[in-house]
Amino acid sequence: MAQDKFQFQFSDQPEPHRARTKEIIKNHPEIRNLIDRTPASFLLILLVVGAQITISYLLKDQSWWLVLLTAYLVGAFANHSLFVLIHEAAHNLIFRQRTMNILSGIIADIPNVLPSSVSFRSYHLKHHSFQGNYYLDADLASKWEARLIGDTFLGKALWEIFFPVFQALRTLRLKEIKFANTWTFINWIVVFGVDALVIIFFGPMSFLYLVLSFFLSIGFHPLGARWIQEHFLVKPPQETYSYYGPLNILALNVGYHNEHHDFPSVPWNNLRKVKRAAPEYYDNLYYHTSWFKLWLKFLFSPELSLYSRMLRDNRGELPVKQEF
Repeated sequence: MAQDKFQFQFSDQPEPHRARTKEIIKNHPEIRNLIDRTPASFLLILLVVGAQITISYLLKDQSWWLVLLTAYLVGAFANHSLFVLIHEAAHNLIFRQRTMNILSGIIADIPNVLPSSVSFRSYHLKHHSFQGNYYLDADLASKWEARLIGDTFLGKALWEIFFPVFQALRTLRLKEIKFANTWTFINWIVVFGVDALVIIFFGPMSFLYLVLSFFLSIGFHPLGARWIQEHFLVKPPQETYSYYGPLNILALNVGYHNEHHDFPSVPWNNLRKVKRAAPEYYDNLYYHTSWFKLWLKFLFSPELSLYSRMLRDNRGELPVKQEF
C-alpha cells in the first residue's frame, strides 16, 4: 500500500482487535484462564520506586555526568518499568478494587517528576476502544505536531526529547474526554510534593537524576522505540505490532502489544502465554526484534514519521468485555 509521507493513512474499517479477540477465544477458550489480577505487581512498584529514590539520594553529591550516565543506563529502565506498571493499574490488573489500582498507579508515578498516572488511565482506555479515531485516541500525534516534526533526524530527535510535552498538548483536541477529576489532583499533589521533598532534602543532583530518568525512559533513548513499535506503520495495513526481544524482561512484557490489544484483561506476566496458546494468530504478523534498531530507523529514515499511523472516522466498537 503506497503512502504519502505527509498524510496519515486511512481505514474505513472498525478497530482491528475486537474481531480477532472473538475469533481467538472461539478457537482457544483456554485463554480465558489467563485473565487475572497480579497483586505482586504492587510489590514490584514499591521495589522500583524505593530503588529510584535511593539512587537519587546516593547521587546527591556526584557530578552531572555521572548522574546522566546513571539515568541513561539504570534510571531510564526503572522508570520505564514503572510506566508499564501504571499501565497495568490503568487496566485494573493489579487489584480487584478500582480504587486500589488508582492508588497503585499514583505510587508508581512518584519518581516520574511530572504526574500522569490518573490522566493516562482516562486517555489510554479510549485508545483501546477507539484505536485510530483522531478525536478519541491520544496515542495519535496531532496534525500540527506531525507537520512540525516532519521527517528529518533533527525534528524526530526533538520530538523524542520533548515527547511528554507533545503528548500533554494532544489532550486539547480530545474534547470528549474529561481532563481532570479528584484523583488527578491527588496525583499532582503526591508527585509534586515528592519533587519538592527531594529538592529540599537531597538537593539538585538528586532531582536531576529523576528528571533525566523520566525523560529518557520515554524519549531520546532506545526505550523510546516502544512508542514507534506499537502502532507505527512499518508493514501496512497491519496497525499493531509486537516486540519480541530481550528487553521485555526489564519492560515486563510490554512488547507483546498485539497480545495486549487482543486481551487487555490479561496481566503482563501472562502475555507470553497468550502468544504460546495461539501462535497461528501471532507468528504470521510482522513483529520487531530490536528496539535499538527500530529507534535508529525512526530517527534516520525519512520513510517513518508521525504520519506513519492509521486513522479512521468511524468510532469503531468497544472491545470485547473480558470477565474475570
